[in-house]
Amino acid sequence: MSIAVVILNFNGQNFLAKFLPKVLETSVQAEVIVADNGSTDNSVEWMKKNYPQIRLLQSTKNEGYAGGYNTALAQVDTEYYVLMNSDIEPKANWLNGLMTYMQDNPTVAAAQPYILAYDNPTKFEYAGAAGGFWDNYGFPFCRGRLFDTVEENFNQYPTSLVNWASGACLVVRAKAYWEVGGLDADFFAHMEEIDFCWRLQRTGYQVAAIATSEVLHVGGGTLPQGNPQKTYLNFRNNLILLYKNWDPKTKWQTIFGRMALDGIAGIQFLLKGEINQLVAILKAHKSFYGYLWSNQKNNLAAHQQKYWTKSYPKSIIWAYFIQGIKSFQSLRF
Repeated sequence: MSIAVVILNFNGQNFLAKFLPKVLETSVQAEVIVADNGSTDNSVEWMKKNYPQIRLLQSTKNEGYAGGYNTALAQVDTEYYVLMNSDIEPKANWLNGLMTYMQDNPTVAAAQPYILAYDNPTKFEYAGAAGGFWDNYGFPFCRGRLFDTVEENFNQYPTSLVNWASGACLVVRAKAYWEVGGLDADFFAHMEEIDFCWRLQRTGYQVAAIATSEVLHVGGGTLPQGNPQKTYLNFRNNLILLYKNWDPKTKWQTIFGRMALDGIAGIQFLLKGEINQLVAILKAHKSFYGYLWSNQKNNLAAHQQKYWTKSYPKSIIWAYFIQGIKSFQSLRF
């Protein structure tokens, strides 16, 4: 069994200095690789000076999370990839927990550890928590995190299959990665891992979140919550996600429903005086129309679904904001 832990870095010299030693310490059974995604800080020079023994892959430009990993992983010959953010600190035996599960479950093509907050390790972290799901509008959420409500981790969520696993730390079978075409570079960043996991399931694989593996995540290292560019990417990419993957029979009514919810979110931003956030949503919708125009012959959504982990059959927005449900355990699947 060969494993490569590939850290995609963009202007993250400080994160590399802080977390790379722990990654090396806890990943002795894997090759650790740093893929620099066109950094303009001192990351490359720092790596060459301080870790000349580590394989360093270099890109001349920032290709985003999706494009950056596609370029890097094409140069890595291994059985398993582990895609890891530069702001991750793995806990002891994190990799053993992941790999034991992957070997015991050959139909699982991708899995994540449980992702805990670096500054408060008793709580889950926003980006992935204990594994992701989506609702009947394709709105993503996690076990351990509904919107801004993040739960304490008291082992309430066992290892299980999920709809999607977080790209902050994700183990993938290399064969399956390329079988579905890798990550979709059109996403650039945000929700590309959800699209990827969706395509894996449509191909016949499964996706899981593993309780016996834990990592700590700083989060927001590239684009923090509330950044208009993050808002733009999230709203645009969610619409592309639905267009590509949703059941063709109900795809357009789901997309129109989601756009209506986007409009409500825009009104809320307007009432709060957050004009830049409203503009980001409008820009996202305009970009989605451009995507539709340039992908008129794209027939991905017509592919037959081969495997499906049960998703939430209602609206998570209604459950959270109207019914007051603040924890995953209180949802009725």
